[in-house]
Amino acid sequence: MEVLITILTVLMVIDSIALIVVIMMQEGKEGGLGAIAGAAGESYVSRNQSRTPEGRKRFITRILGAGFMVLALAINILEKLAA
Repeated sequence: MEVLITILTVLMVIDSIALIVVIMMQEGKEGGLGAIAGAAGESYVSRNQSRTPEGRKRFITRILGAGFMVLALAINILEKLAA
């Protein structure tokens, strides 16, 4: 049980570092062409937002954040069971 907790902890540290790096790479909300076409409604930029590099970074951030939460929950449950 201790080995599994150690492995999950190492994975959580790697996930945390990756999450920090991806968040720091993202631009602010006011940057980019989306701010210019913000009032235009359904523009080409807003429809294809997920295909841009920023859209991919947001997607990766969500995946890493979900992984962080799952790992934290799993480590907590395993430590409760081990005690």
